[in-house]
Amino acid sequence: MPEKIEWYLEFVDYDYRPSKTDLIVTFYVEPAKGMSFEEVAGRVASESSVGTWTTLAELPYRIKSLKAKMYERDGNIIKIAYPLDLWEPNNVPQLLSGIAGNIFGMKAVKNLRLIDYEPPEEYVRNFKGPQYGIQGIRKLLKVDERPILATVPKPKIGFSAEEQAQVAYEIWTGGIDLLKDDENLSSLPFNKFEKRVEYAQKMREKVEAEIGERRSYLINITAETEEMKKRARFVADLNWEYVMIDIVTTGWAALQTLREVCEDLKLAIHAHRAMHATFTRNPQHGISMFALAKTARLIGVDQIHTGTVVGKLEGPEEEVTKINEFLRNDWYHIKQTFPVSSGGLHPGLLPEILKRFGSNLVIQVGGGVLGHPMGAQAGAKAVRQAIDAHLENMSLDEMAAKNIELKAALDKWGYLHPK
Repeated sequence: MPEKIEWYLEFVDYDYRPSKTDLIVTFYVEPAKGMSFEEVAGRVASESSVGTWTTLAELPYRIKSLKAKMYERDGNIIKIAYPLDLWEPNNVPQLLSGIAGNIFGMKAVKNLRLIDYEPPEEYVRNFKGPQYGIQGIRKLLKVDERPILATVPKPKIGFSAEEQAQVAYEIWTGGIDLLKDDENLSSLPFNKFEKRVEYAQKMREKVEAEIGERRSYLINITAETEEMKKRARFVADLNWEYVMIDIVTTGWAALQTLREVCEDLKLAIHAHRAMHATFTRNPQHGISMFALAKTARLIGVDQIHTGTVVGKLEGPEEEVTKINEFLRNDWYHIKQTFPVSSGGLHPGLLPEILKRFGSNLVIQVGGGVLGHPMGAQAGAKAVRQAIDAHLENMSLDEMAAKNIELKAALDKWGYLHPK
């Protein structure tokens, strides 16, 4: 008889009961052809904790207590419990190197998806979470109940710094709370970062003097980490309230660093999720958007894009609802994070968004403002009118009968769901 060389099944234990300090991870698993489910589940638990492909000659006694355990199965869904000692406090890259690392490359796995992870309170307490959270952002912007409104100048890239400031004037005076950079607008030959921030600051002073309301700007500082720190300081020196970070492309380590920097500078963090769909979109493989949003809240973003269901970007209603509810619910000491609904929105869709997700939301309308036939200011007014219609229990047609801006928006887009 050949010597036993594998020990993966030692990581499967249906009798195991997780302790309150275990970190629980939920996976969807499809075995490769010729592999049993338990063999593959054991490999996932093994390779993400203390195992390897073969039995070892010598093992310290502590290894047994550090083994992850696949303890529950429901069809293709499994749960694995990981001892807390496997995880370094306050180190998200190390966490994901474990629960979302080499296991995705194993030949034994046909498909693998990290659906959710539930860290124990002892692990969560090492993180600060959002600096401001939902209530802090509302206080910052002096907006009590209605959704926070944002607009990206469209096209998303191409305006000069001065041209973008003029767009800011139009949308701010029309009733939008936040100007927003898009994900690929950083510092470009025709729109340098510093100039864009300076022009916008002068325009904000003019707008606030005219309308007597608070306005702000989600400023994209995405770059190499040291450069992001410099840009954050520049933003703070001009008395802005926000920075925006493309959290997936910059990475979790960079986000953790900027969370500390932004606390020192009293800056809120708006998280853009550009690149997320490369690993979140396939329902059978990759990492769920829910897990990504949970990680971002754990580190400490104040708001994050979660989807619209009715807009141009993919995102099932069940998942978007689950994400939004998690971000707005209590989670130990971690403050709430604002969900951001964006992508292909226009005034005709806003009541549907609010019915699905409520008013405790950031709603971002770009083309649906800049594409308004009467111009950006009218587009911003149409957005506010659509929001007011919902809050006042009026139909959009009733509100449009009294407001030419909303009527023009409905004449152009109606209730179109972009694709």
